Amino acid sequence: MSNTTIDPDIRKAKTLPSSFYIDPAKHSELKLRFRKIWHFAAHINQLADKSAIELKHLEKLIDEPMIMTSEPATRCISNVCTHRGMLIVDGHCSTNSLQCPYHGRTFSLDGSMRSMPEFEEVEEFPSTEDNLRSFPTLNWKGLIFSGIEPSGIESSLAEMEKRVGWMPIEKFEYDATRNRSYDINANWALYVDNYLEGFHIPFVHKDLNRALDYDNYQTELFEGGVLQIGIASDGDSTFEIPEDSPDFGLDVAAYYYWIFPGLMLNFYPWGLSVNLVVPLSVDITRIIYHGFVWDRRMLAKGAGGDLDKVESEDQAIVEATHRGVSSSSYNRGRYSPTKEKGVHHFHRILTNYP
Repeated sequence: MSNTTIDPDIRKAKTLPSSFYIDPAKHSELKLRFRKIWHFAAHINQLADKSAIELKHLEKLIDEPMIMTSEPATRCISNVCTHRGMLIVDGHCSTNSLQCPYHGRTFSLDGSMRSMPEFEEVEEFPSTEDNLRSFPTLNWKGLIFSGIEPSGIESSLAEMEKRVGWMPIEKFEYDATRNRSYDINANWALYVDNYLEGFHIPFVHKDLNRALDYDNYQTELFEGGVLQIGIASDGDSTFEIPEDSPDFGLDVAAYYYWIFPGLMLNFYPWGLSVNLVVPLSVDITRIIYHGFVWDRRMLAKGAGGDLDKVESEDQAIVEATHRGVSSSSYNRGRYSPTKEKGVHHFHRILTNYP
């Protein structure tokens, strides 16, 4: 997307120029490319007792109002009525059809138009153009992804399958009390930078640092993403890892997955915290949390015990960093080869993104 080059050798490389964080034109250019990416839509259990849910975060990410429906199969379809463009679902609904609140046009849950009042004299109506648009939909263990013309997530899902595929993720219980939404005064890429390294943990997260063995914190790179593995300190909460896992025998407290551009899947012994990084503007970012519980006995323990505190600490750091990179005194920095491999990987993806 630019002429900026990040040297593949992290020992020689310089970080992103500050313009990537503060230039509105670069921000707009990248947002257009988000339409070519698979994005997290929802967990299948967010549809429990509902027939459709509005995917507001996708509208902010890719400028496309969408809903996810449950019948006859899980799918992502347009939330825009084909009559006059009114939004159909506000939040969620639990009916066996979708009805536009403006003029009453009705659709099946698969998006096909059923009926429309006062249209008896309209010629060649209805046609396929009167159905709601369907978007590509992908389901991995209950995690639903969609996009406009998406590609490129398959290798990331294959990596997760090898590492955490043994977990019954599709059965995790959606817990709306764990939902959070924060708007922070910082560029979205700075938030991702912060997430992709454990370097700051001893300095910023004192409680989390006590739960993790900092010296054994691991970072693994894969196409389109990064995995960070938090090893527990003695006596802290860990997974019961099966023998056929590559991590059998390790005291894993957390698996932190990042998938380009801003999806974070944080697996803890209690379940899954999904973090969505949604750019609202070049200097405002929305962070959305969704929680899915596997084992309630493990809540409030270990590395995933107090996510609100960790989030608050991260936000303060990221907002202050945005103020710093906006200064004329800063342009580019250098990477720690041992602690910032994930950040370097992200910056290379970002600068090479078509």
